Amino acid sequence: MFKPMRATVFGLFAVAALGIMGCSSAEKPPVTTTAAPAPAPQAATNPGIQRAQAPTSLQDLQQGRPPVTPKESPLREIYFDFDDYKLKFEARETLKADADWLSKNPSVNVQVEGHCDERGTSEYNLALGAKRAQAAKDYLATLGIAPTRLTTISYGSEVPVCREHNEECWQKNRRDRFVALSPKPGV
Repeated sequence: MFKPMRATVFGLFAVAALGIMGCSSAEKPPVTTTAAPAPAPQAATNPGIQRAQAPTSLQDLQQGRPPVTPKESPLREIYFDFDDYKLKFEARETLKADADWLSKNPSVNVQVEGHCDERGTSEYNLALGAKRAQAAKDYLATLGIAPTRLTTISYGSEVPVCREHNEECWQKNRRDRFVALSPKPGV
């Protein structure tokens, strides 16, 4: 009674082993990747697009540079009150100017970065930074900027422009920064 069962079990193992070996192959199928298309050349008629190209706050930090908007950028940062993501009057005025520039430069996309000061937990600040970035994105959309041109990211308190522990410094860190991304390919 045990011999036929052993033979059956051995046979099942043999078939499984052959099946596994049969599935493997020395030749792997080629992996195809699609390279991202090269950015379209910048129009000489609109030099503002070239000036708008800026590294993200994270790229600035990685390069040892302060994560601030370059003076020549047409897009300006906005600032928030402590523990708040409501747009103040000054922020709305800045966003109107940003929207005007974006309307004149339809091939430019923007990453809205939400930042916080150091107070609060990392999780809380990441959530607050996301709300700040989303508030700016939503307002820009009401001003006629296509939401598909706007992405958001929250850095929470991880990429400060100022590292002192006082209100003046914290105010500088409670911000949204706007980074113009490369023009859409083919435009």
